[in-house]
Amino acid sequence: MMSLYSTLPTTTLIPNSNPHTSLTATSPVLYFPLSLQPIQPLKHSLTVLKSRSHPNPITNGYEDEEEEDPDGQNAQVEDLRVPDHWLDPSRALEESEWLRITLHKWLDDEYCPEETNVEISKVAANSYYKSLLEKQTDLGEILLKMARELQSISYQESFHGAFSSANAAVNLIAQRIEQV
Repeated sequence: MMSLYSTLPTTTLIPNSNPHTSLTATSPVLYFPLSLQPIQPLKHSLTVLKSRSHPNPITNGYEDEEEEDPDGQNAQVEDLRVPDHWLDPSRALEESEWLRITLHKWLDDEYCPEETNVEISKVAANSYYKSLLEKQTDLGEILLKMARELQSISYQESFHGAFSSANAAVNLIAQRIEQV
């Protein structure tokens, strides 16, 4: 991986009412690593792009030939959804308990073990359970509801917040869905 460093010092003129002195402040030289490595897309995401034919395909004068879609304008977004059989109350309880345990472990491993992780995983699992009982299968909707409910927790002595916790939980759920 190549890195570039910014090394330019800056000088700032400080306003002064005394005409006999000039005040300036020079900032220290700061080194900011800049990566030239391309950002890799996340392995798991909430939406999947699938290219599908437009209902009225563009033709070259021949009915059987469709033009390529180089800009992806005909791509449609397909939502990632929880499997329908997870909506059964007993399975919903099983999945929410799995989330509680898995999210707690992930938070402890990713950051550090702290009491807030226990509370985060309980609230997230409870929110997920309620969503499944309400027959909510869209992970985007589950994410938003979970983030709202996680805002009830105090994060003052924590490394994370409501939205990062909800994102982590939904990412774990998406990984589990892909395994099914």
